Amino acid sequence: MRFTSEHRLDGDLLERRFTLGDIPGILWTAASAPPSAPAPLILLGHPPLGLHRMYPRLAERARHAVADGFAAATIELPGSGDRPRWPAVDQARADLRRAMEAGEPVGDDIVDALVLPLVDRAVPEWRDALDALLDLPGIGGPVGYSGGVISIGTRLAAVEPRVSAAVLFAGSLVPRVIFEEARQVTVPLHVLLQWDDEGNDRQAALDLFDAFGSEEKTLHANMGGHTGVPGFAGDAAARFLTRHLRP
Repeated sequence: MRFTSEHRLDGDLLERRFTLGDIPGILWTAASAPPSAPAPLILLGHPPLGLHRMYPRLAERARHAVADGFAAATIELPGSGDRPRWPAVDQARADLRRAMEAGEPVGDDIVDALVLPLVDRAVPEWRDALDALLDLPGIGGPVGYSGGVISIGTRLAAVEPRVSAAVLFAGSLVPRVIFEEARQVTVPLHVLLQWDDEGNDRQAALDLFDAFGSEEKTLHANMGGHTGVPGFAGDAAARFLTRHLRP
């Protein structure tokens, strides 16, 4: 991990940009935090729209996380931002748009081609980032994952034992294989669902929630579309992570 810039933002928020190989990322910590008291870490997931476009929302989430006593970090997803594009995934996106505009059902082949390459590459990258982040002074466990593509969060929670709790957003298409992987997830979960999300299958989201193997799992459903998550839902998710990562 190589830090490329460091900025003191408002209040006590320190933002450091880094690269992990060719993967860009951002780490947020409290500027006044002593290295002798490692902060628990929240990995901030996001959709594959690029860190530049997602930055305002990520920085706001990080600001709240650091104010609650956490460190927060994110990385650029494969095929996003300045990272190389994937022609096959771009084709799958075009096929998805075509099916939705025509009012046709979205087939498993499109979902798999769109989501699985991203999951297959992103999860190992998140684990590599976690290795590097936990080696830094002032950062320690436990670790939480929050937001982003739910298939990425599901697989990461299933295979990464250092993730102790997760907040997942049921706002994206889910390949069938991820339903099977969800049965391997045992950490506490808090799942956000927008009831009127126009671009996603509500029943599939409910089925995925049912498939999770966690003994403690909460579904927080709200009226409204994909981008209409109310503020109190975010507050409830933050309280969930605080309860499980800062006992």
